[in-house]
Amino acid sequence: MSMISFGIIGGGWRAEFYIRIAKALPERFRIHTMLVRDEEKGRALEAKWGIRTVRNMEQFIEEAANMSFTVVSVPRTAVPDMLRELAEHRIPVLAETPPAADLAALDALYGSLPQGAKVQVAEQYLFQPMHAARIQIARSGKLGEVKHVQVSAAHDYHGISLIRQLLGVGFETAAISGQQFESTIMQGPSRQGDPIEERFVQSVQRIATFRFGDKLAVYDFTGDQYFSWIRRSRVLVRGSKGELVDSEVSYLKDYATPIHTELRRIDTGHHGNLEGYYHRGVTADGEWLYQNPVAPARLSDDEIAIATCLLRMGDYASGGPSFYSLAEAAQDHYLALMMGQAIESGQTVHTDQQIWTS
Repeated sequence: MSMISFGIIGGGWRAEFYIRIAKALPERFRIHTMLVRDEEKGRALEAKWGIRTVRNMEQFIEEAANMSFTVVSVPRTAVPDMLRELAEHRIPVLAETPPAADLAALDALYGSLPQGAKVQVAEQYLFQPMHAARIQIARSGKLGEVKHVQVSAAHDYHGISLIRQLLGVGFETAAISGQQFESTIMQGPSRQGDPIEERFVQSVQRIATFRFGDKLAVYDFTGDQYFSWIRRSRVLVRGSKGELVDSEVSYLKDYATPIHTELRRIDTGHHGNLEGYYHRGVTADGEWLYQNPVAPARLSDDEIAIATCLLRMGDYASGGPSFYSLAEAAQDHYLALMMGQAIESGQTVHTDQQIWTS
C-alpha cells in the first residue's frame, strides 16, 4: 500500500488526532505541512511532533502539489471560505464536521463550489468498529426490514449520521419533534482530564423523534456520555425479523427458529496474549462483521475511525469512490439544525428538500 501524504489546515485539539494517527502509522501516512497561523502555536507543534508548519494559505498551496489531499480542521464558520479557495486550486479536501455553521452557509457553500471539486467530510462515527458492525447487521437482511432505530451515542449531526445509516435513509424529508431535559450529575472527566474534586453540574439531555415516512428514529443524547464513567451509550435497531440491542442480536432464521448471538470485539493483548494491544475487529455468528483496516496500530476506536476516513480519502483523491460526501454531511447537519428548532419551539418541524438533494 502506497504512502498517503496529506496536509492539515488548523492546529487545535481535533487536528492532533490526525497527527497521532500519522505518527502511529508512519508506513501509511505522512503529514507534509500544516497551516497554523499563530506563530507560537506553530513552533510548539514543530517542536512536539517534528512537522513543518507555515503561516498563510499562499505558502500552504505552494506545497499542495506534494500532498494527496488537505484536511481542514478549523472552526465551522471558517470552513466554507477555505473549501472554496482550495477547490479553486483543485486541491482535494477532507473537511472536519460540520462543513458550515448554519443552513444559509450550507446553501451558499454547496452552490458556490466549482464543478468537479473533490470534497469529502470526516464523519467518523459510521467507521467506529462497533457502529460499523451494527450498520453491517442492519444492512445484512438478518433483521428483516429495518424501520425503527434508537441512537444515544453521539451529538447532533454525528448521532443523526448513525440514524440515517442504520435506518437506510437518504435525503427523504422528515417530521421532527423534540424536547430538552436537565438533571444533576456528578462531574466526571473532560478533555482536561479526570475530576479533581467532588462537584455537581447540570446535564442537558436532548430527545427527538424523526419520522421518515413509515420509518421512525429516536435521538437521545447528553454530552456527558463522551467522557462520563456513569453515562452509557445505547443503540437499538429493530426490524421485521429481529433486533439489535447494543451488542446483542436476536433474529428469526425461519418462523420457528430464533437465533441469539452477540457482537464480539476481538482485542489482543489481554491476559496472557502476547500479540500486542490493539483491536482486530468484530465478529458474530462465526463471521467477521468488521475488520480493523489499520491493525496492529494501537489506536482508540475514534482514532481507528478517523484513520479509516484518511485511507478512504486517499483512495477518493486518486479517483476512488465517495465515502461521505459534502451532500451527506450537509443533510446530517441540516437535520440537526431542524432538530434544534423543534426542541426550542416545542413544535413539530417538517424538513424540505435542499440544494444538495437535487
